[in-house]
Amino acid sequence: MGIPDEDFDSGDALFDDIDEDDLIFDALEEAGMMNPPKKHSRGKENNIQDIAPAKKARHGSLSLKESSSNGRLGETQRIQLARKLLADKFGYREFRHEQEAAIARLLDGDNALVVFPTGAGKSLCYQIPAIAFPEVDRQTKARQANDSGITIVVSPLIALMKDQVDALKRRGIAAECMDSTKSWDEIQKINKDLREGQLRLLYCAPERLNNEGFVETMKRVKGGVRMIGVDEAHCISEWGHSFRPDYLKVARFVQEIKAERVICLTATATPPVVKDICQAFDISDKGVFRTSVYRPNLRLEAEAVKAKDDKYELLFNFLKTHPGSTLIYTTLQKQAEELAAHLTKQGVPAAHFHAGMKLDEKRLIQDDFMSSKIQTVVATIAFGMGIDKSDIRNIIHWDIPSTVEEYCQQVGRAGRDGKPSYCMLYLCREDFWIKENFARGDLPSRNSLRNLLKEIFDGDVVKLPPGETFKVSHYSQSSQFDIRMSPLSVIYAALELRFNLIRATTPEYSSYKFEAHGQYYPRLKSMNTPESKAILKHAKKAKKFHSIDPTKVANDEGLRRNEIINLLNDLNNSGAIVLTVGGVEQKYKVMDKLPKTDTAIDDLTDKLYEDLKRREKQALDRLKDVINFVTASKCFGLSIAQHFAMDLPENKKKCGHCTFCLRGAAVKLPPSSPKQVDRAAINKVLTSTDIRDDARFLARIAFGIKSPRVGKLKLDRSPAFMSMADHDFDVRATIYGDE
Repeated sequence: MGIPDEDFDSGDALFDDIDEDDLIFDALEEAGMMNPPKKHSRGKENNIQDIAPAKKARHGSLSLKESSSNGRLGETQRIQLARKLLADKFGYREFRHEQEAAIARLLDGDNALVVFPTGAGKSLCYQIPAIAFPEVDRQTKARQANDSGITIVVSPLIALMKDQVDALKRRGIAAECMDSTKSWDEIQKINKDLREGQLRLLYCAPERLNNEGFVETMKRVKGGVRMIGVDEAHCISEWGHSFRPDYLKVARFVQEIKAERVICLTATATPPVVKDICQAFDISDKGVFRTSVYRPNLRLEAEAVKAKDDKYELLFNFLKTHPGSTLIYTTLQKQAEELAAHLTKQGVPAAHFHAGMKLDEKRLIQDDFMSSKIQTVVATIAFGMGIDKSDIRNIIHWDIPSTVEEYCQQVGRAGRDGKPSYCMLYLCREDFWIKENFARGDLPSRNSLRNLLKEIFDGDVVKLPPGETFKVSHYSQSSQFDIRMSPLSVIYAALELRFNLIRATTPEYSSYKFEAHGQYYPRLKSMNTPESKAILKHAKKAKKFHSIDPTKVANDEGLRRNEIINLLNDLNNSGAIVLTVGGVEQKYKVMDKLPKTDTAIDDLTDKLYEDLKRREKQALDRLKDVINFVTASKCFGLSIAQHFAMDLPENKKKCGHCTFCLRGAAVKLPPSSPKQVDRAAINKVLTSTDIRDDARFLARIAFGIKSPRVGKLKLDRSPAFMSMADHDFDVRATIYGDE
């Protein structure tokens, strides 16, 4: 049986639990506009210890008296203000690591990149400046009251954003999160606060930057955009372990809204990733703040097994001898459920957690884990981002992580209180197939890519002049051309940002239906507006639901589409109807002359396909990096440090307490013998389908790689599916004649 896509929580938690459904909010936004805590010592909470001492803040002596007559505070004043806010608003006595230096740079108007390990306090680096701006303006007399602008924080983690906003509000700090859970009244309140200069921080997902209304609103916000915080900034880099196309648009957004300064934040960044981030956001070398990735209290361990079933006994023995809060990471959602049930049955109570669960279920498990009601959680990587639990004693990788960066992020959640904690990784060859499956599945065939481009730039679209718009359904195109959604988004991002042919604008829903309640008819009739009359006229009822097409209604009645949508949303918020929307359509604006000829399409296909092949190779190389890290004749801690172009403290070559250091020998995988090509399996694949125009599609069937086309034709249920899973993929692709 193959692995369904929906059972896989993507290679980075960023791709899970994100706000993919902001479109109703976007459509509405088109319409128009849209007491301090007790002080405590930071040493008692989340005390991540770096052996290498944090660098001193990059400023001079605090005894100097400096002038603010130039519209800026002097160094001394900036630092004093930052320290006061840290104590008054957050209850901490002192900054850690390079927080103070980064904050000082931002308050001086410069850009910065912060690379701190998980749990090291990155968020304070933008929260302190955001709330400092009004006081800076007051002291320098540079601006009027309520004219201190806004700080925008771009993050893909909706749950994390909401948690931060709630925490800031409890501290009396004006913060909001733009997301689809907001009611129309809440949206209006946010826009009112923006216009009046009342908000200090506004959180949003990167997808929101496609919303034209949002971009225009930010251009006109009272006081301007003082700073943009780019969380998980490694997503902007194609060299990063979780490249995300929408992040490439953040740098453009910064320019368009004329943001005064930018701070980028990440826990994991190799030198190529740092270079990409700095180039995108104009950050100089002096603006890069890094701390050691080495954690002396973490015991990094690994065990290699011949078969996956061999892991169970090792896991039980480990849990018996290592008590305390434990996170066990799996690749697949089904694995998380089955392993948690198995542990519970064996007397180790465990809960499972993954992106496919309902929000209230996830919240309950997270709360129980935080309060230690549950000691063990078996989870996909959707769990853990933003978890502020200092006493996690054990991190266990049931499967091999996809990247070294992913491994570091996850083990970094252990032992934030500084106490000894254990990180175990179980390794077997079967794990590689699962990871390779997903890496291979993201590369479409060249033929599929060419057909997609011909569909995008069809006869009607290529006739459009710059400035005109067209709509497509990514969902339909994914199914039609056998291209997963992730690479499809990469393709569209390249057409937009690399080739400057199109630009994404506010998406739309094509389907609106609602269930009418008692006040529906009376309320619309009493309004007696063109919009209310249009809804009464055009909303067609079939059994339980009314259906309506806002675009058609607007065209037929000479009204604005967004006014129709606004009224539907008002009716929904008042309880007069229960509104359901669907049929997402992405909308693009033509920016330049589009390719018309076969030659032009072929040239574009070649360039895009080379990019996609390079991305596949990068994903496979990152997986090999993890294998090499675990099986090399080298200290685990040193290997990780060198991966990020760093060293162990005092240039040591050994940590003294990882598996390699304790055993004095490398972890060795059981050998595997080369598989002879199975001609019967080849014929089985060829007889399972009549398709011969896509060699990569045939290789996917042989290897057991799920794709939109494989699922549509139900070939994942065929005996041919996975019939050559134990063969090398490149061998199979060659057999079937891959491009």
